[in-house]
Amino acid sequence: MAIHILEDDPGVSDSLRLFLQGLGHDAFVYPDAESFFEADPPGADDTIIVDLNLPGISGAQVIVWLRTLAEPPRVVAITGQSQTVIEKLRASLGDVMVLRKPLSSRILADIV
Repeated sequence: MAIHILEDDPGVSDSLRLFLQGLGHDAFVYPDAESFFEADPPGADDTIIVDLNLPGISGAQVIVWLRTLAEPPRVVAITGQSQTVIEKLRASLGDVMVLRKPLSSRILADIV
């Protein structure tokens, strides 16, 4: 299983990558959706951690695209938005787990 991290903040993406690698996972970082789309599509056993506020193509658009795959991977959305915005997003994103930044290492470890 690989974990793909789509996050435009280098500090956040680097911290996530190092943390997840420390747990024994293969972790790949993409600063935007466009670079993620240029890579090989994720497998059904992979996990995608996607910031909803990516520059260019939004994280929500990435999630919509991932759902079109024959065997979609597991998706965890992350955002620094307010709880009110998160609740509105949950309605449009369906069963995607949404975590608010700053992320809890304990919760993240339990998820992956």
